[in-house]
Amino acid sequence: MVTATAASTAAENLYEGMFLVDSNRFANDPDRSTQAILDILEKVGATVVAHRPWQDGKLAYVIDKHRKGLHYLTYFRMPGSAMTEVNRACRLSDTVIRHIVIKHPEELFDAMVTAINTPEGETGKNEGKERSEQEK
Repeated sequence: MVTATAASTAAENLYEGMFLVDSNRFANDPDRSTQAILDILEKVGATVVAHRPWQDGKLAYVIDKHRKGLHYLTYFRMPGSAMTEVNRACRLSDTVIRHIVIKHPEELFDAMVTAINTPEGETGKNEGKERSEQEK
């Protein structure tokens, strides 16, 4: 028989992770930087659903001698108990400067994954098709 605490520990939560990485390092080897982030998540048992670079630019203030950074966006499933390990791995990483992870409800998670997987410029085209079909 499984207790309620064991069942809740094993349950996977839905998360959005934003990882700030060094812009220069990402520009020189984007595959290696991306793989470093994905490795952190995979080592703790997370299942990455979607990921992509989001925004690159000047930081509002210097962080560990970095003036520029690239924000890398990820969506993943993971047991809540693994969050401590994600935080620890990010602090030890040479690639990740800062990170934040947010837990999402399923509806928002699904909408965000759809949005991140939709090519730029496609959202407007789909909305126009839906509107024209509704008008018929």
